[in-house]
Amino acid sequence: MDTDMTPIPVDDGVLDAIGSGSHYMPHSVLGAHLGNGSVTVRTVHHLADAVDIVTADESYPATHERCGVWVVVLPLEEIPDYRVRVTYGDQITLLDDPYHYLPTLGEMDTYLISEGRHEQLWKVLGAHVKTFQGTMGEVEGVAFAVWAPNARAVRVVGDFNFWDGSATAMRSLGSSGVWEIFIPGVKVGARYKYEIQGPGGDWFQKADPLARATEIPPATASVVTDYFHEWSDDEWMAKRAQSSVHTGPMSIYEIHAGSWKQGLGYRGLADELVPYLKEMGFTHVEFMPLAEHPFGGSWGYQVTSYYAPTSRFGTPDDFRYLVDELHKAGIGVILDWVPAHFPKDDWALARFDGTPLYEDPDPLRGEHPDWGTYVFNFGRREVRNFLVANALYWLEDFHIDGLRVDAVASMLYLDYSRKDGQWRPNQYGGRENLEAIEFLQEANATAYLRHPGIVMIAEESTAWPGVTAPTSGGGLGFGMKWNMGWMNDTLRYLSEDPVNRRWHHGELTFSLVYAFSENYVLPLSHDEVVHGKRTLVEKMPGDDWQRFAGLRALFAYQWSHPGKQLVFMGQEIAQRQEWNESYSLDWWLTDFEGHAGVQRLVAELNRIYTKNSAFWDDDYTGFEWIDASDGDHNLISYLRKGQRSGSDQPVVVCAANFAGNPHEGYRIGLPFGGEWTEILNTDAEDFGGSGVTNPGTIIAEPIPWNGRPYSVELRIPPLGVLWLSPADAAN
Repeated sequence: MDTDMTPIPVDDGVLDAIGSGSHYMPHSVLGAHLGNGSVTVRTVHHLADAVDIVTADESYPATHERCGVWVVVLPLEEIPDYRVRVTYGDQITLLDDPYHYLPTLGEMDTYLISEGRHEQLWKVLGAHVKTFQGTMGEVEGVAFAVWAPNARAVRVVGDFNFWDGSATAMRSLGSSGVWEIFIPGVKVGARYKYEIQGPGGDWFQKADPLARATEIPPATASVVTDYFHEWSDDEWMAKRAQSSVHTGPMSIYEIHAGSWKQGLGYRGLADELVPYLKEMGFTHVEFMPLAEHPFGGSWGYQVTSYYAPTSRFGTPDDFRYLVDELHKAGIGVILDWVPAHFPKDDWALARFDGTPLYEDPDPLRGEHPDWGTYVFNFGRREVRNFLVANALYWLEDFHIDGLRVDAVASMLYLDYSRKDGQWRPNQYGGRENLEAIEFLQEANATAYLRHPGIVMIAEESTAWPGVTAPTSGGGLGFGMKWNMGWMNDTLRYLSEDPVNRRWHHGELTFSLVYAFSENYVLPLSHDEVVHGKRTLVEKMPGDDWQRFAGLRALFAYQWSHPGKQLVFMGQEIAQRQEWNESYSLDWWLTDFEGHAGVQRLVAELNRIYTKNSAFWDDDYTGFEWIDASDGDHNLISYLRKGQRSGSDQPVVVCAANFAGNPHEGYRIGLPFGGEWTEILNTDAEDFGGSGVTNPGTIIAEPIPWNGRPYSVELRIPPLGVLWLSPADAAN
């Protein structure tokens, strides 16, 4: 066979594009290519003094061809494993060639990406450490892949190539819109970005949308990471897969990781937050958004790196460690998730490939006028895939037990916060965002299918029907929904002076009209203690004693109301100053008895609540009014009961007095006779109350009352709530 020692010819214009890193298919020229009985090798090394191609047996000097491209013809019939020896003055470096490797994405990957169906997108896009074996030894490096379908060229730049991407241009993987390259020698911790040439020819740098780690803000580069944490929560995960939060206790502590106690980080939170939550008896912790965000003042709600836990508090493995420790303590983890919008930072998702790619291109649908952010293009399958896979990523890679989806209403309505003429109706002339509805249904259905036992929670404040109804019946498919109506009505009622509350009694009872229309979480969240709204204790009217008593009554009412409960950090110690993300909570307040009493009450509420299934295993048939109509006394009474029937059915009688005075000899109907015990009284002296309690055994009398066959006269404390339980079941 004749050996042709002439290099495979390449047009000068192509070589110029290759040398500048602006060619869409550099692998077609660079690297090793079979010719007629020989192998042509081209490599890019600008300003080098000499370049040699080194095989296991021989070294071949290359010749500078054009624009930094060096070429050599090897007298071989097969492509060998080889290295590139580059000489710059006295410095000689042996390198592996990025263009020596096949694509690290398979055809099935690119097909699923094109179809918007790659449920583990984070495993193929982004930056991934990989190792290859060759005749010249093992090679470790990083495979980079990014979706940028409208780009003319894409380069990887980072501290490993002095932020010069001319020798690390990526190849286009055809109609999938994905660009890919494997760069040998890049290691964990390397900083990088993508340098993209848009359709107009301009170049700009972007952080990786699938980056799994980032620099600490305000720096904006993506960071190569890998997975080192070894999980030890197998028991928790197995139990979760067989359980349902709907028929179990769920008491949620909402936290902003940076200001619970400043300076802790993920591992510091594992040391201090985990034992605190265990001592307080919360079953779940909900973190405000932890995906990377550039501006701390956004509280995490303006996300730029959806797949990277914020580096402010440590590495991704540090966050995994925190979740692991929470699970080992028996505490579930919920994470705020923000698919409704993203900021316009020019180094992030905005106009990613020079065009509206992740955002809706329609100016009447693509921006939020209130927040100054972009709206995702929910109708584009690749964008929908990006978000659905992101939800799965947190559930799978970090063992998160649930996602609280922020600002759902802004996704559902095309006219959300828009005036006439500022929005465009859907194809049927309505205001519903049909594509966003489909996205939410897909995200919820896929999450529940792949991860049984998790929960998807909607922060949705409108009367949209079927938020927690199954997608099979046309619902959105969430597991739970924040009950904003309960929160607004209750806080408005409690803001009234007790002497005026009789005129607002309907605000207290109205929540039970719709309490069973959805699966609800009762939120007293961060939104209620900022921007001049005052903290919970400061919302209460009256003097300090009345304020603390009102707060204790609110908590006991919330814990016994149908639904799961959520409180924001600091409210369990009656924080007096509004929350500020720049400061730690005022933990010194617990040195004062009033604040410590509220904290002890919350711990006792959680203890009784978690132990007593009457509060949580059956919201739908587990609530009955005893008396909802005693507005003149500012008092309501109701029954909570568990699923079991018969003599061992868990039963708790609740009486809540929102008047400023006690009621002596107040008669309340009971479902049956026998001995009863007061298992909770928010006016107990241990909680900072005045001690208007009902100690000892309470004997039910066969006097019909409130439509019940038995009743009892009680001392009802001022601004207080009491719970009664059959004596043989009291805890």
